[in-house]
Amino acid sequence: MASSQTTLFLSIFQPDPFSKNSKLYTSSAWLGGKGVTRLPVALKVSSTRPVTRPISASISFSLPTGNPERVSSSDKVPQWSLKGIKSFAMGELEARKLKFATTGTEAILMGILVEGTNRASKLLRANGFTLMRVREEAIKLIGKPDYFFYSPEHPPLTEAAQKALDWAVDEKLKSGADGEITTSHLLLGVWYQKEAAGHTIMATLGFNDEKAQELHSVISKPGFVED
Repeated sequence: MASSQTTLFLSIFQPDPFSKNSKLYTSSAWLGGKGVTRLPVALKVSSTRPVTRPISASISFSLPTGNPERVSSSDKVPQWSLKGIKSFAMGELEARKLKFATTGTEAILMGILVEGTNRASKLLRANGFTLMRVREEAIKLIGKPDYFFYSPEHPPLTEAAQKALDWAVDEKLKSGADGEITTSHLLLGVWYQKEAAGHTIMATLGFNDEKAQELHSVISKPGFVED
């Protein structure tokens, strides 16, 4: 009987070591000792600081060309704008997200929308284009992605996508004007690839030759600078 009472007594006053509210007693509570709160392991503050390492990165100010001799022979080689380069990079990323094996004109179109701050993107959005709608149309044309397929880091350009880039460069060279090759040049390059998915998507969502001519007249003005 005495043994069972002792066990009951200890179960009442002895703290549960696995309780979040457990206390570490330095002396008997019956002698007026004070409890010290024990913090859960997850809340303990680490005395060590994470080690940060410098990150090295390289930035390219040109995009792939199908005719390098033409550009290298020019006295004034036009440079791509930063927004144009970023749009292209975002297009590659969209192709990877959709698990496409290549970067096509549809991916470049998505990249222009993802960049978001360029004139071409603003024009597209003003005409009802959204990234989601372009993605949906791209999947309709190309097919649903194979989720077990891993796209390369830089999916190779399709022939039409390379022609779109070359069209943008040629148009800038023909103008003879100073300045950069912009996303507006790139968008028109996509539009003028009539057999490509990018053109089909743009036409489906309401873009037409009249709007293309309006944009072309803007970029042909002397001193045109992309916003």
